[in-house]
Amino acid sequence: MIESLHIENLGVIEQADLLLSPGLTALTGETGAGKTMVLTSLGLLLGQRAEATSVRTGADRALVEGAFVLSPASRAASRAVEAGAELDDDLLLASRTVPASGRSRAHLGGRAVPSAVLADVGARLVSVHGQADQLRLRSASAQRAALDGLGGPDHAALCRRYAEAYRARTDAATALEQWRAGAEARRVEATDLRRWLEQLEELAAQPGEDVALTAEAERLDHAEDLRRAATAARIALAGEEDGAAADVPDVAALIASADRALAHVAGVDPALTALAERLHQLGIDAADLSGELAEYLARLDADPARLAWVQDRRAELARACREIGGPTVELDDVDALLAWGQSAAARLDEFEGPHGTADTLTAQLAAAEAALVSLADELTTARRDLAERMQEAVNAELAGLEMKGARFVVDLQPRDAPGPTGAENVALLLISHPGAPALPLGKGASGGELSRIMLALEVVLADAAPGGAPLDAADGAPIHHQRTFVFDEIDAGVGGRAAREIGRRLARLARRYQVVVVTHLAQVAAWADTQLVVRKETAPANAGNTAVSQHTGEDQPTVRTRVEAVTGSARVRELARMLSGHEDSEAALRHAAELIAEAHVAQSQS
Repeated sequence: MIESLHIENLGVIEQADLLLSPGLTALTGETGAGKTMVLTSLGLLLGQRAEATSVRTGADRALVEGAFVLSPASRAASRAVEAGAELDDDLLLASRTVPASGRSRAHLGGRAVPSAVLADVGARLVSVHGQADQLRLRSASAQRAALDGLGGPDHAALCRRYAEAYRARTDAATALEQWRAGAEARRVEATDLRRWLEQLEELAAQPGEDVALTAEAERLDHAEDLRRAATAARIALAGEEDGAAADVPDVAALIASADRALAHVAGVDPALTALAERLHQLGIDAADLSGELAEYLARLDADPARLAWVQDRRAELARACREIGGPTVELDDVDALLAWGQSAAARLDEFEGPHGTADTLTAQLAAAEAALVSLADELTTARRDLAERMQEAVNAELAGLEMKGARFVVDLQPRDAPGPTGAENVALLLISHPGAPALPLGKGASGGELSRIMLALEVVLADAAPGGAPLDAADGAPIHHQRTFVFDEIDAGVGGRAAREIGRRLARLARRYQVVVVTHLAQVAAWADTQLVVRKETAPANAGNTAVSQHTGEDQPTVRTRVEAVTGSARVRELARMLSGHEDSEAALRHAAELIAEAHVAQSQS
């Protein structure tokens, strides 16, 4: 809700402060006093286009500041915070500066923002129904949301389920289309995969084979060197097998000699006995090493043919690592090649197997479409019921607002195919009089009639919602939480009983929301909880209080507008002025007092 407005140098308003209370506030005043500028100031805070011509003559700039009370958890607060605004508990400050020349500036919560941000946040806080602002339900989406908002939380949940089904159907259709669009690329890829997998199968590589072959090639390439080294080592350990060079001591003989030297004293000294045991073990180890070297020499192969085969096999494996998988795949060894083969086989299975194929995606799309059609039928049936309810309720309100010949119609037009929000388009129409065609709102009625239609709609939506707030079909949240409704010229062309009924319904709506009405009729203003009067004052031309006419060059009186709240007898006199044009008329004063008393009694009984 709007807590306050501060206006400087806007049109005829030099400076004004408006304190708006919850409930119904009536803004009254003589024609030309500046009520329009009050609405213009609000429009500026709601992001409307700023005109330099609205700046008061002689002033450098116009300034409008507003304080909005809102829930920190509301979507309006979230949008403001996204834009960098800061909230003071539940208070959001907004301002708009309009220079006499140059671009306007907007601030929200202490942060400079584009005017579009003001419009976005303001649209969630204030609904303006006026001659120039008709109407909140101008767009098809807003009309659909109004109808869905009548359905409460269960209908909102149905709308969300339908939206989820539509997204699922869209995702399934996109997946199938992408599959079909990539069919040729997949065919080429599958052909390459098959060829490479066949090569890999023919290669019959084993894990770690390239590492083993490298070691074998190294051994074969140095076979003679290895033979000489192993032979020399074996001779050093055990001597020549044929007994040649018997005079050359070998390790085994020397250890045996040392072992015999200690054998005759074994057991005499424990320390020496331990050393003798170690020496004996050393002899065993030397004999084992000699035997293993002999076995190594027996196995050592110096076959050139084997070496050639090993080198060819290594080259074959290296070539497979380079070529298989194509130029974009880097395979460092046989193990990497085998791992690639496993992933390639899985990839080929995706193309040719039972999952991820066109048949599977087609089946998924069919299932998604069936679910969507089922929910679309359910949603259409629900909307038909809501349309009947809305038509009946709004037409009853219109009859009370002296629009008995008019008929409100909710038209559900089937779509060629289910869309994001349903299988039908929602249009709110008006038959202005019997025999007239049903026309879209805004084409079949005057501005004042449109305001009354909107009042009837808002009252119906408010009365129907649990807890007093219509629900947003998108997320089930109250769409008018702490919302302000502004009605301008809603009483145009009416009077008497119709005016009282307008006031009655405004007061009814104001039990749940903040409502501001600009009115010329006392029968409407009498229902207000707060009445603000816009007064125009003309200061005489003098040295310190003049303006210069652009046409004559002469000093002109200065016109100022002020806004004041009226209560008690002052309010009765204002209503009397509205009734008769004379605030001191005894008859008008009695009539004004009666109107206020009648409104108080009616509200206390409702």
